[in-house]
Amino acid sequence: MSYTVHFVPEAQDQLDAIEDYIALASGHPGTAANFVDGIVAYCESFETFPERGTRRDDLLPGLRMTSYRKSTMLAFRVDTDAQVIAIIGVFHGGQDYEAAMSEPEQ
Repeated sequence: MSYTVHFVPEAQDQLDAIEDYIALASGHPGTAANFVDGIVAYCESFETFPERGTRRDDLLPGLRMTSYRKSTMLAFRVDTDAQVIAIIGVFHGGQDYEAAMSEPEQ
């Protein structure tokens, strides 16, 4: 069974921000683009093994988290009925992903 990986607009914005940050910090736009391309390729590998990572229902129902190169946390949900993996967050360099992924208190 193969799934489709989809980046929500917020996650795409986060990827763009990571690329901009790395390009500015390193002075090498190519390095930044390669790093972000690696994140995207890693996420696309979820198509064949979508249930990887750690369940974080304590933050958001159905949320799964995994890391890329120990420096980037990826937040995603798996819709088994639609066979879609939604990448909902990409957090780099110690950003507080737990706060960003927590459901607002009612």
